[in-house]
Amino acid sequence: MTGRKLRKSLLRWLAYGAFALVLGLALLVAAFWAPSRSADQLKARWAPPPSTFLALDGMQVHLRDEGPRDDPTPILLLHGTSDSLHTWDGWTPLLVASGRRVIRVDLPGFGLTGPFPGGDHRIGAYPRFLSHLLDALQVRRAVVAGNSFGGQVALELALAEPDRIDRLVLVDALAYPRNASKVPIGFLVASVPGLNRLMDYVLPRALVESSVRSVYGDPSRVTPELVDRYYELALREGNRAALRNRFGDLPDEAYAQRVKRLRLPVLVLWGGRDQLIPIAAADRFLRDIPGSRLVTFPDLGHVPQQEDPAVSVLPVLAFLREAQAPTNDDASAQEVKSQ
Repeated sequence: MTGRKLRKSLLRWLAYGAFALVLGLALLVAAFWAPSRSADQLKARWAPPPSTFLALDGMQVHLRDEGPRDDPTPILLLHGTSDSLHTWDGWTPLLVASGRRVIRVDLPGFGLTGPFPGGDHRIGAYPRFLSHLLDALQVRRAVVAGNSFGGQVALELALAEPDRIDRLVLVDALAYPRNASKVPIGFLVASVPGLNRLMDYVLPRALVESSVRSVYGDPSRVTPELVDRYYELALREGNRAALRNRFGDLPDEAYAQRVKRLRLPVLVLWGGRDQLIPIAAADRFLRDIPGSRLVTFPDLGHVPQQEDPAVSVLPVLAFLREAQAPTNDDASAQEVKSQ
C-alpha cells in the first residue's frame, strides 16, 4: 500500500470513528435525556405540608419547621451532598415527640431551594446563609446536626459563630481528605471535567439508583420511591451545575486542621459500613475534638439517619437529655458501639 493510500485509509477510519462517537453520544443523549425541572414542577410531590418556602438571600428556601416554638435551643438538621431535608423524615417525629423544635432545610444547590444566585457553592457561603436563616426564624441558639457535607457545614457554622451553637451532632461527616473504598458513580461522573457537563442534559435513573444503593449498609432497604426522590430533585434547575461547583471545593489536609478548633459538646455518629467516608475519619474526630463521643452502627452505611432512623436517633436523644453536658476540658473521648 502506497503512502497516499495509507493516509486515505487512516483518514477514512478516523472519520468512521468520529461518526461512531458522535452517533454514540447522540444515542446516549436521546436515551437518557433529562431536562431540568422548575421548583414549581416538583413542589406537589416533594413539598407537601409542613413544607414552607422562605425568601432569603435571593432564593426561595425550602424548609420544614416543626415542634414547640418555645424550645430555647431548636435542632437544625443539615443534609449531605445531592440530598434534601427529606433524609431526616425518620428522625424528625421522634425529636419532636421528645419536646424539641426541629428545623430542616434544603441547603442551596440541593433539593427544592436550588443554587446560590451567584453560583458560588464553596463551603464559606453556607455558614453565612445559615446565620441569615436562623436570624429570619428568630433562633438565637441551636443544636446543629449534619450528615456528610451537612456535617462539614455544621462544623463551619460552629467555628464561625461559636456562641450561637449549643452542641453538634456529626453524622458520617465530611471534614478530612477522602479515602473512600467506594465512591458513588454519580459523584465520580460529577467530578470529571467535560463529562460532568454532559450530565446537565442526561441523567440515567440507573446511575442514581446505583449511587443511592452504594451509601447504604443494606442496599435492599433502598426503595423505588427513595430513588425517585434523589433523581427528581437532582433535576431541579441549577442543581447539577451546583454539584459540579461543590466538587471543586473538597477538604484537604490543611482544611482538616480546623476541626481541632472546636470547643463545644460533640456527638459523632458513624455507620460501620460507610464506604464513602470510612470509619477511620470517626476515630480522627475523637482525637481532634476534646470531649467528643462516638457511637457506631456496625450494620449501617453513610446515611444512618435515613437507613435506620429509630436506632440512629437514640444516642441523639440521650445526648440532648443531658442536664449538663461534660465540658471539653474534663471529659475524655468515648466510643460506643450500637447494636
